[in-house]
Amino acid sequence: MGTTASDRILVTPSSYSRNHYLYVQEIGTLKSLEPHISRREKLESYLFFIVTEGSGTVTLYGNTRKLNAGDCVWINCLEPYSHESSRTQPWSLMWVHFNGSQASEFYRLYTERDGPAVYTPASLTHYIKSLQELYRLQQQKDALTDLISHRCLTDLIAQIFSDTFQNHAGFPVPQKFMDIRSYIEVHYAEKLTLDDLSTLFYISKYHLLREYQRLFGITITNDITARRLSYAKSRLRFSSDSIEAIALQSGFQTSSYFIKVFKRYESMTPLEYRRKW
Repeated sequence: MGTTASDRILVTPSSYSRNHYLYVQEIGTLKSLEPHISRREKLESYLFFIVTEGSGTVTLYGNTRKLNAGDCVWINCLEPYSHESSRTQPWSLMWVHFNGSQASEFYRLYTERDGPAVYTPASLTHYIKSLQELYRLQQQKDALTDLISHRCLTDLIAQIFSDTFQNHAGFPVPQKFMDIRSYIEVHYAEKLTLDDLSTLFYISKYHLLREYQRLFGITITNDITARRLSYAKSRLRFSSDSIEAIALQSGFQTSSYFIKVFKRYESMTPLEYRRKW
């Protein structure tokens, strides 16, 4: 008799899916029949699992965390990790190993925003449904399985972001940063520097840069630039103003710099954008 009762599907994705989608590598459920430990490292995969019953531990970067029913774990399997079921309360798990062209970028963004490897959402319902749907898709493979699996994995990651960044330390957004963002919304077309904002709101530039990106998912400089470009695109479409006038109206100091930035973001010049739209 084994140490676990598991039901899993191993998947071999197409080369197209590997290059364009998030794809399932392995998915299943596990019920521990007696204490056991699993260890892995240098595995090109991202593992997400939920504890549906019982308890156990997970060890990451030499730190061991206790897990109980209702906990979720998302980890990069290139790093050494292990997980172990409790002796007194053997656990049941649902999991998916996945990878794909966007997986590393999603995970990098998550860790840059201090997303925790272990967290406890208000409910497991969404996760259970997502994993059940992914399992069903791998069972009944057809021409759309890989595409729909990509959508399900994207939804799963979006739920992870939603639950962790609403529940862990850092949320709700501190009032000072809400005030800073409101100020930018009104004054983005004016000359705005980090020195000015840090002085105005009594905050160090380093703290402003770090926390703004962590809280809003974008650097403060890129946020200002994006607002300026959005306004400029509106003027390009719905006015007959010259490129030079629109550049100044949007907060760019010169038309040449405006054209350079616009082309970097939109892969076309402002004039080409105006003609296309």
